[in-house]
Amino acid sequence: MKNLQELVNSMIASGVLRNPKIIDAFQTIDRKYFIPEEFEEYTYVDAPLPIGNNQTISQPTTVAFMLELLDPKDGNRILDIGSGSGWTAGLLCYLTGKKGSMVGLERIDELVQMGKKNLSKFGFDGSCCIEKAGETLGKPGEKFDRILVSASARALPQELFEQLDIGGILVIPVQNSIFRYEKVSQKEMKKQEFPGFAFVPLITEEKS
Repeated sequence: MKNLQELVNSMIASGVLRNPKIIDAFQTIDRKYFIPEEFEEYTYVDAPLPIGNNQTISQPTTVAFMLELLDPKDGNRILDIGSGSGWTAGLLCYLTGKKGSMVGLERIDELVQMGKKNLSKFGFDGSCCIEKAGETLGKPGEKFDRILVSASARALPQELFEQLDIGGILVIPVQNSIFRYEKVSQKEMKKQEFPGFAFVPLITEEKS
């Protein structure tokens, strides 16, 4: 792909990108601002790219697929786990709008700084931020309307269900599938599985 519009058009043509607001987000939060200079020529190739520290920025079609499943709404409170260079965080900030909020969590110090710097290029206010992830997964004790995880867990982390509001949606890769969970009640989740994906592993603290 030579440019952003060609990439977006190809994702629309393939059917992976459908929601007009998400299309708008892809066109506004340009991937080029989140990629290391040495990979600049591959910005609009539909492939994951290295961002340092053995991490990658995800393939555009995978990000589009996950955002369509997540269905972020204006005013949502959103948690982005594994924010990397900040691209998904930027897309989610745009999608939740001025009435909502977005917290990106990243474990690797260099990527926390990279993500913050990249996000600052778009002038989002303080309701959108990237933080160093704590020892436990997510933000225990807090509740979110949407949770996106951009790294593959070995098994479904139950603690994320507790951080999801009723009616909320969690999209997470587990091994080689992407799962969409909708919290119907405190005890009931609707689940959909979409196999055939590859992600960097989710880094979690080993329980002693």
